[in-house]
Amino acid sequence: MKHVIIGNGIAGVSAAEVIRELDATAAITMIGDETFPPYSRPMISYVLEGSQSHAKLPIRSADFYNELGIEPILGQRAAGIEVESCQVVLANGATVPYDRLLIATGADPRPIKADGLGLKNIFYMRTQAHAAAQVAALDNARKAVVLGGGLVGFKAAYGLLKRGLAVTMLITSGYPLAMQVDLVAGQMILAEMVRHGLTVEVGVTVQGFAGSKRVEAVVTDTGRLLDCDLVIIGKGVLPCRDFIPKDRVEVDLGVVVDEYLQTSAANIYAAGDVAELHDLARDCRWVNALWPEAANQGRVAGYNMAGIRLAYPGSLSRNVMRVFDLDVLTVGNTDPRDEDGFVTVSTGGQANRFYRRLVIKEDRLVGAVLIGDIEQGGVLRALIENRTPLRLPAERLLRPGFNFGQLL
Repeated sequence: MKHVIIGNGIAGVSAAEVIRELDATAAITMIGDETFPPYSRPMISYVLEGSQSHAKLPIRSADFYNELGIEPILGQRAAGIEVESCQVVLANGATVPYDRLLIATGADPRPIKADGLGLKNIFYMRTQAHAAAQVAALDNARKAVVLGGGLVGFKAAYGLLKRGLAVTMLITSGYPLAMQVDLVAGQMILAEMVRHGLTVEVGVTVQGFAGSKRVEAVVTDTGRLLDCDLVIIGKGVLPCRDFIPKDRVEVDLGVVVDEYLQTSAANIYAAGDVAELHDLARDCRWVNALWPEAANQGRVAGYNMAGIRLAYPGSLSRNVMRVFDLDVLTVGNTDPRDEDGFVTVSTGGQANRFYRRLVIKEDRLVGAVLIGDIEQGGVLRALIENRTPLRLPAERLLRPGFNFGQLL
């Protein structure tokens, strides 16, 4: 049996380890577009801020491939899949045959359309190479602009601020973390960012970049120029699936898979940030680009590829972060805008630096935002994951003393 895994991130690594645990003789080939050992993507923000060195990024040893008997094909990006002949086509034209294939290509930075993108010191924030280049550019940087108000954008802005740069965040939406939180929570987070020295401008779109060889200014949609000598584009990610034949493998935003992480094509699986599967809170297909989801999906895909049928229960969006001195937790469908059948209850707000918002549908909790006091986040997550019926008024769940035992 020849297993081929496209991608050597956490989903691909987890799948390879499971396959090898279950089958000592199977052939395993891993294709990766980077030559760096498997590493932690969430940690690259710590490299930028200086709290961790670049050398701390790897999650497996340099001998990982040899130890597991894996054939690595590194520095090569997949360019296509020939489904009928069961081959992966590489960017250099070479082909790699497979009996079972895992697409674990993750996601690429969401691109932007703007003039002057080729200037130096304009970076995305996704790979270890991006982090290394950003750190190398810091010595000659004093003013930075970060595009995007999501998790990636905030982590970039925080890291640059810790490095002593003056940082301006330009956000298209009306408040930070707009994909994770509602207006009240977003305004609390915005106030915290400004209080700690970030300049944050909302409702701003970037038209281009100005400079001779390296960036010297950002040009907004109104024609205004913001001086800077370093830019990080943190507008989120998109599943990396452009090489997949969409007439043979079902693709929506991500690669569509069933509960066994199998695609619509025989013997082809997908896991991690590229996979689109059932979301436990939304009760529909969704892409949740999260490290723990990718690791778990990779393991389940590995079991199924090795012949042990194992279902994946579904994915769930969740994030725990600290925005300076403000703890923020989000889980599930936190802000179902313009949708029927949802009830929201909330308490707290800006005045007391505490906020709790719960989203309920058909007597089940489907989403939660906690700011300030997040200790009950695990209980609320369990309610969402288990689809536990709420047998008490929703307002009771808002109380700091709420616990799971009160539902029994």
